[in-house]
This record gives sequence, C-alpha cells and structure tokens, in this order.
Amino acid sequence: MSEKKTQHGKKPADAELVVENVRERYGAFATAGTSCCGPPQTTGCCDSTSDVAASLGYDVVDLELLPDGANLGLGCGAPLEHLDLEAGETVVDLGSGAGIDALIAARKVGAEGSVIGVDMTPEMLTAARKNAESAGAEQVDFREGRLESLPVEDASVDAVTSNCVINLVPDKSQVFNEISRILRPGGRLVVSDIVLDGELPDSIRENVLAYVGCVAGAERRERYFEMLQEAGLGEVEVLKDVDFLEMTERDSPAEVISIMEREGIDREDVAGIVRSVTYRARKS
Repeated sequence: MSEKKTQHGKKPADAELVVENVRERYGAFATAGTSCCGPPQTTGCCDSTSDVAASLGYDVVDLELLPDGANLGLGCGAPLEHLDLEAGETVVDLGSGAGIDALIAARKVGAEGSVIGVDMTPEMLTAARKNAESAGAEQVDFREGRLESLPVEDASVDAVTSNCVINLVPDKSQVFNEISRILRPGGRLVVSDIVLDGELPDSIRENVLAYVGCVAGAERRERYFEMLQEAGLGEVEVLKDVDFLEMTERDSPAEVISIMEREGIDREDVAGIVRSVTYRARKS
C-alpha cells in the first residue's frame, strides 16, 4: 500500500507530532506571558503586545480593559470586530489562548450571555481562568479540548469565533464539521485565519516550526472554503485579505522569516502566497 499523500503530492506531517509541537509552543507563550521571541528593549524583536493587537484591528479601549496577561500578541486579525455580538448571546472562541477574545466577547454579551473558550493547552487554560477571575467575567467558561471534538453541546450557540488557530489543526474539515454541529440554525461565525494563494517551497511546508508558526499548515484558499461549505456553513464573505508576510514583517517577527533566511529561500518565492483572511459565514 502506498503512503498517504496530501493534495500537493507530498507525505503529510504526522498529525499528532504537529499537535504536540503546537501545544508545547503555545504553552511556552502562556508561561512567558508574550509571543515575542525576546524582550523588545534588548533585542528589538517585536512591538509590545498591545501595539501588535492594535495593528491587527483590535479596539484600543477593549485592550486597555483587559487584565494583564490576557493579550499575548497572537493572532492574524481581529474577528470579534465583525461578529456583532448582542446581549444574552452564547459565543464560542476556538483556541481561546489566554482569553483576549473571550473576555472582550464577555463584555458584549453581558452578564446574561455566555462565552465558552476552548483550548488544548493547559498553560493557556490556567492563564485564561486567572484572567477571567481578575476581570470578574463569571459568564466565561474555559474548557480543555481539541477543535476536532469540541466539548460543547449540539446546536447550543449563537456565534463562533477564532483567531489564527484553525490553521494549526491538521484536520480542518473536522473542525468545520464541529462548528456546524454546535451552531444553532442560522448561527454565524467570524474567523481570522491563514490561507494560501499558491504553493509554498518544500523547505517551509515540511518544517514543523513553520507549521506551528501558522504558515506550513495553511490550506489552499479554494479547498479551505470548499471544506467550510461542505460542513453546511454558507454565505461566506471575506472581510479582510492581506499579505501575511508583509504583516508580520511590519508588526512582529514570524517563524517563516527565520526559516527563509536559514534555508536561503528568496522572499519573492513566498511573497503574496500566504494570506491572512478574516471572513464570516452562517449555518444554513
């Protein structure tokens, strides 16, 4: 029997190896309290987490109201800006990290609403629960789980959001199936994620660190949105579409940049291929 290969004709990275590397790396971010590769004042490595989040589209007032440690400077967009949450709604944040989006959502849905954050990284969950307690956000429930098997009841939520996390999951099709399962009919999602508008060099696609850094795990745009619609999520509208390489070069260091330097890859070979998109969709 021949080995399973991806649609690109290459043997895929071991899914569980990828998951463990993602868990380890994001656990380190939670422990350090930042996604920076070193103290900015000594390395010039990246801007402050507030500056990074603001550059992605987060409202400065929302950021100022967060507890210290909720914003790690992660993500590739600001999806909550477009979710239009209302008081009393129930929303799920996929890959909730230290709680930035869940806590902002909590203020929008109010005390009568409910926010569920799902994350597989114990260190992130510990940080998020501490931040929720500091914020007095009793309507927020952080749950341990994988996005391929969400610890959320069927047809129980009004909205779903996620910020540059679905890209990290090897089985994206199953994630979309799970989103469809937990949304009520007519429920909506707004997600920021990474897609590809071309082929990546093998040295990036086969590099585990590039996968963990939100790049090598990216799916081609056409297939990504095809999987979304196959799960019963339609009315897809792309709200923002920017070059991820340009964005990360401007705002903070990205793993792919160091890989390109190490592997001698020409920047022009990847420029414009890796896209940060924010989109909305609805369950039919």
